[in-house]
Amino acid sequence: MQLFVYHTPELTPTEPVPNCAVAVDVLRATTTMTTALSAGAKSVQAFSDIKLLMETSESVPANQRLRAGERGGKQVSDCEMGNSPLDCTPEKVSGRKIFLSTTNGTRALQKIKAAPVAVAAALVNRQVVVDYLVQKQPETLWIVGSGWEGSYSLEDTVCAGAIIDGWLQTTQATLADVAGNDEAIAAHTLYFQWQNQLLRLMELSSHGRRLLGLERHEDLKYCAQLDILDVLPLQTSSVEESNPIFASAANL
Repeated sequence: MQLFVYHTPELTPTEPVPNCAVAVDVLRATTTMTTALSAGAKSVQAFSDIKLLMETSESVPANQRLRAGERGGKQVSDCEMGNSPLDCTPEKVSGRKIFLSTTNGTRALQKIKAAPVAVAAALVNRQVVVDYLVQKQPETLWIVGSGWEGSYSLEDTVCAGAIIDGWLQTTQATLADVAGNDEAIAAHTLYFQWQNQLLRLMELSSHGRRLLGLERHEDLKYCAQLDILDVLPLQTSSVEESNPIFASAANL
């Protein structure tokens, strides 16, 4: 396998399409998606355009949907949720379709939608993602970080590194065997350095500091946890769908 890490959607090429792609937005879209599906949500559909989200969600009865919108770390008005995984309780999300739009994460999810297999990953479900990748054995794999408004983010890179480390530990491969670009090596190095201080790394990160300013320290603590959920969010929509839909692999 050749594994490539891209720090932002803007830095991700459009061709050639990889056999498998993984979108990462630790703070907080993919963590929220994974938590919602773990709590029983039926699906999560990702939108960049909040207006389109509102229009599309109208086709689903109000008691069967939740609109989750976030801009600049804050909940969008007229949405029932923001982008906090802590809001994704079974009582709130079970059996519902979630329509999600965030500042950064939904752009990464849309960037990978052309891949034959597209997965949403975070630290909280890292191991189940690794196990799935080992089972699939893709020839080429992209890990696409969301970053922050086009810029590099520590939390997405360390998650990419955690996935790489999980692959190496499981397969006994070496980094030289799988690294397709320098970013993959750098991501693994970052994880190796900070694997026992993931929360501290997030507290130092620029996005983490934004969330701390919004009094979201509990979100940081939750998002920094490794391997606590066994949910694999897989894209279920067709390539033609501009707003990709993800569901738990266990329900497919």
